[in-house]
Amino acid sequence: MIPLTRRNAARAVSYSRQSLPRPARLYSTPTKKLLAQESVSSSGTSQEFPPYMAQPSASGSRPLAVAEDMHDFLHRRSPYTILPTPLPDDVATPTTDYFFADSPTQDAVAIMDACLHGLQDVPRAKEMFERVRVARQGDPILDSRVYNLMLEAYLEMATNREEINRANWLEDAWSLYYDMEHGTDSVDPTANTYAIMLQAWLRFNPESKNPVIIGGAQVLDPVALLRNIIGRQIAPSLVVADRAFTTDEEANAAIKALSRAAVEMGLSRVVTELGMAESLGRQAVDPLEDVPEVVPVVKAKTPEVEVIHQEDGTVSELRPQGPVPDGEVPFNLETLRRHLSQVVLARRVLSEEVALRQKLLEQSVYNVAVERMKHQADMLEKVGLPSKGLQSNNLRAWMWEWHQKLVNRIQAELENLVVEERVIAKMRQSSNRHRKTEDVALSPFLKLLSAEKLSLITIMEIMHLHNAGGVNDGMKTARALLSVGRAVEAEYKAEMCKKNKISMPVPTTAPARPGDKSIFTSTGYRDLYARRVAARKYMEDSEEWTSEWTQLVRVKVGSFLVDCLMDVATVQRSTQDPRTGEKITEEQPAFFHQYEYLRGHKLGVIKFNPAVAERMSRDSVVETLHPRHLPMLVKPKPWLSYNNGGYLFNRSWAMRFKESREQEVYLRHASDAGRLELVFAGLDVLGSTPWQINRRVFDVVLQVWNSGERFNKIPPAVPDEPEPERPPNMEFDNKAKTIYIERQKAWQQAKAANHSDRCSVNYKVEIARAFLGDTIYFPHNVDFRGRAYPIPPHLSHIGDDLSRGLLLFGEKKPLGVRGLRWLKIHLANLYGYDKASFDERVQFVHDHLEEIKDSAEHPLDGKRWWTKADDPWQCLATCMELKDALSLADPESYECSLPVHQDGTCNGLQHYAALGGDAVGAAQVNLAAADRPSDVYTYVANMVEKSIQDDLESGNKYAQVLAGKISRKVVKQTVMTTVYGVTFIGARDQIERQLKDRGDIPPEMCWLGASYLAKKVLASIGDLFQGAKDIQNWLNLCARLIAKAIPEERLVHSFTETAPARKNAKSKQPRWKKEQMTSVVWTTPLGLPIVQPYRAVKRKQVMTSMQTVFISDPNSPSIVNSQKQASAFPPNFIHSLDATHMMLTALECRAQGITFASVHDSYWTHPSDIDQMSAIIRDTFIALHSSNVLKSLFEEFKERYADYKVPLVAIRGQFAKSLGLSPEKLGMSTQDAQLLINSEVEEGEQSEQSEEEAAAADEEEDIEFGAEAEEEEKPKPKKRKTKGKVTLKAADVEKRLAGKFVNLVDLFPELPEKGKFDVNLIKESQYFFS
Repeated sequence: MIPLTRRNAARAVSYSRQSLPRPARLYSTPTKKLLAQESVSSSGTSQEFPPYMAQPSASGSRPLAVAEDMHDFLHRRSPYTILPTPLPDDVATPTTDYFFADSPTQDAVAIMDACLHGLQDVPRAKEMFERVRVARQGDPILDSRVYNLMLEAYLEMATNREEINRANWLEDAWSLYYDMEHGTDSVDPTANTYAIMLQAWLRFNPESKNPVIIGGAQVLDPVALLRNIIGRQIAPSLVVADRAFTTDEEANAAIKALSRAAVEMGLSRVVTELGMAESLGRQAVDPLEDVPEVVPVVKAKTPEVEVIHQEDGTVSELRPQGPVPDGEVPFNLETLRRHLSQVVLARRVLSEEVALRQKLLEQSVYNVAVERMKHQADMLEKVGLPSKGLQSNNLRAWMWEWHQKLVNRIQAELENLVVEERVIAKMRQSSNRHRKTEDVALSPFLKLLSAEKLSLITIMEIMHLHNAGGVNDGMKTARALLSVGRAVEAEYKAEMCKKNKISMPVPTTAPARPGDKSIFTSTGYRDLYARRVAARKYMEDSEEWTSEWTQLVRVKVGSFLVDCLMDVATVQRSTQDPRTGEKITEEQPAFFHQYEYLRGHKLGVIKFNPAVAERMSRDSVVETLHPRHLPMLVKPKPWLSYNNGGYLFNRSWAMRFKESREQEVYLRHASDAGRLELVFAGLDVLGSTPWQINRRVFDVVLQVWNSGERFNKIPPAVPDEPEPERPPNMEFDNKAKTIYIERQKAWQQAKAANHSDRCSVNYKVEIARAFLGDTIYFPHNVDFRGRAYPIPPHLSHIGDDLSRGLLLFGEKKPLGVRGLRWLKIHLANLYGYDKASFDERVQFVHDHLEEIKDSAEHPLDGKRWWTKADDPWQCLATCMELKDALSLADPESYECSLPVHQDGTCNGLQHYAALGGDAVGAAQVNLAAADRPSDVYTYVANMVEKSIQDDLESGNKYAQVLAGKISRKVVKQTVMTTVYGVTFIGARDQIERQLKDRGDIPPEMCWLGASYLAKKVLASIGDLFQGAKDIQNWLNLCARLIAKAIPEERLVHSFTETAPARKNAKSKQPRWKKEQMTSVVWTTPLGLPIVQPYRAVKRKQVMTSMQTVFISDPNSPSIVNSQKQASAFPPNFIHSLDATHMMLTALECRAQGITFASVHDSYWTHPSDIDQMSAIIRDTFIALHSSNVLKSLFEEFKERYADYKVPLVAIRGQFAKSLGLSPEKLGMSTQDAQLLINSEVEEGEQSEQSEEEAAAADEEEDIEFGAEAEEEEKPKPKKRKTKGKVTLKAADVEKRLAGKFVNLVDLFPELPEKGKFDVNLIKESQYFFS
């Protein structure tokens, strides 16, 4: 029962929400009274802290039931999302068509959507709709929102566009409604459907001003419509408040029409509900909603309302529980909608005043950008400066000049394009030529936005892509075109979201109270799911539907706009003739395109004019930033679905999937099935953490930036490294020539890197400056492994040391005794003194108090002690906080907002040690208790140094250069990634980067020295982590088998058909290889399905006026890259575990009222809450690994791949040997088994098999988060000669074993034996996370 007051329904809702179970409160906002109580409790005098690892006492303790609930939740069987494997592109079945839409269908739906926008071309939209409707009946791509959009378009055509054909359009509308009502297309009507049809009846019924008689379709009156509404269990009050009604008069008329119908049908309940709706629409919204009354007044009682939901979240009924009062003001539709949103969502929604700045930020970014550019141009003109337009050296002035020209160019080109498309369409109609697919017309998409907005989007996206994808002073052409196309699509969808005034729900920051239900219980989880679904359903019904664009549409839209920009954008450059001294001025293109070779591949790139590139590192770049690149000013919208959350209007996805339709489909189905509630709740926790810019650190950064000097990871404005001198004997001494070329190349790379870094810092400084004094928030989403990242890419806590130093929590808490101690430990950690005991770290700070004070008071003109720290900017921020605290008479009372970190010790190895019960590995990574922290990196570095000393005695030239220079930093990344599957090539590259960063090793020696060191490091690790290696090998073998597997229903086809040979192919490829489409899929303990996206990328050639570009089509399935599937599975699995641990910790911290932020395995909170968070970290880790994660994974594999088979010819040779297969297990004779194991893969076959797999590594766009395992650069396989036995040719072996297969689950190796380490001992390890 949700009470409604007379002044505002929301007020009573906020009171009643306090009695809701915990999951409901995840989506609600506490009242001021509750917030005040929380503030008092958090700012009071600190209680006596217990010993470090003991549980907090009394009020700060967590109920034991919470830990038990989490433990029970993790031990239950996770529900799996199991979908069919994609089929090869030459195969189609109804099942796969249902799950995976093809690109032509997606193009047709996108064209239909574009034609419906603004009623551009409704007849063509109708044609596309009917074509897809017939071809893909029941396809989820055509849901009820698409049908409603067509109904709305038909009604608008009848009302405002084609009065002559009014009867025809109305007949189409009623016929389509009839099909929906009778289930012809398996699409059910919604509240929006009935609102549109009720609107049609009100406008054109026999008693209306414009009566229309329709003979070809059945027209329903309000009585019949209401009967269907009740039959569908849809609340009539939601129908009359639907977005289809745009005026108060029509909504009021709908209420009266349905009320009369309800009276006629004898439905008193409906009459009462509609009367309540009318009353709510007449109640003024109270601006003093939460302000207490000075004197109690007598108020008219408003009835309590009970909300009844269906399983899919639809509101079926609103039941007033008392008399309905008369309204105070004339009926207002927006007032009704706002009141209903409070009731339906059962939570406080974001107030319009609070959301106003964020709405303006997301809505007017392009307008603000153009106004800034125009304002500067006008100011320069007023003061008479000759630096306007192209003659200016200012980036903003150039962009204004380009914008003016580009707007005119787009308008002119668009007019020509429309005429051209009409001519082509008429020619095709006259020729009656059959088209298999619909040609993508550009004009409907380009008309979705104004020419002014298209111009600004193009300029801002191109400028923002500067130095993207490894291209100095430019970008890859394909990436540029796709980015501009995506930006146009995103802006169109944002405009559709802004079109209707929708109430936005907000997450809460309140901790759990005694009696609240845990979200880890079945009751709490179901309640969380029900409320999220209700909110999602309400939001979807309130928003207008838009279609997803395909890659082809995006690249064509981007090509049109970028081509126009490159034609009109110019700059003037001047130089002085060195001989005559004459000034020479030339107008040059601002951008140009060319081809470059990148990693051995010829790529089309768009390059910046040097003058523009130079200004990018100096001038303000705020005009190039879209709101999706910026923090938010309000708490992010809760994640209501897989594609609905984060920013208020700009569409975001809960997962970052890179052109993988399979990942998207899995995520959507898991979301719809209610399996992602804890993932969504965890993202809401991370996004609702408030932040502020550290003004004092920012002032220091700005002073350094403006000086243009190199300082603490801030690059100089002008590169300060001298160019290598050309040796005089270069022409005669080849060695000297080689050294000079290497040094010159390194200098050029350093120069380019300096420019790129300067641009990156420029973004951070500009964003920090823009948000000074504001409380900001970072909306989060996850990558495909479940690891959380802030969506804003430039300034966030996941960034570098500078970004982290610029950020503080938005809330302050008193330090207390333990908080002060942790602040000192944190300072020692940041300085690099992090491998000593805690007491020694505290003493380290005490020994440097004078330097700390000097650093805080005189950061640039003092001793600069802080600049020698490992993380100098964070160190400076901590010095300032500690100095302020110690300057008080009572330092423990100092209110601190600085985040303090708890970092895992080589967290991947920690998870491996816990998985395998490896006592030796556990001791190396601080899972076991010890007096001092273990440092595996230093241990390995010392082993390598000792080996180098041995080589030094024998005169090894590399040992002579590297002796005494092997620090833990040199080997850290290699040691950390060893169990992630790093190869020798990967280890060499990692160590080479570290050697270059040292600066004391000749550049020409870095690569050879890294090769020498890589062997030493890998050999030194040896058996140190044998348990981890056993698990890694098991994961690798399982992934290789899965990638070779074929669904049972495809077995017949895999051996009866032969794939067509490619051009220049030596032989035909066996069909079974093309049927290998199975990705490695698993489910995290929180229910998130993880799909490895590694497939052979198929590219589509697209001709543009600039260049020919190749784009990948995620809708076109291709075979899996079995090598990458196998090598990436171990690290990806471990990353999914550390992501689960982080999410569990975040949820538990929120339940206990602790501020929480994370950077993967680094957890942050206030200094005073570190002890409490440390206990949570340990409890969640123990709960996770007590659930026998590997056994659960094995059971899932056996269930998920139960009906999959592996062709025997796919596992012969060394692969078969590694599996240890016996003839009995294979179900074959001993002779055939020996043939399988001893057969060799021939060179020609190997190259043919890996050709498509290798294409997966050649993607146009870079992976955003490259934490996957690195692949080894393998040489071409050579034929090996065997002595004493005859090796059959691969073709003979394949012919003999063709048609023979074995069950995949029978091939899985047994789990590695688990060791004796007890994960509960982690509670005794104070250095587990520290």
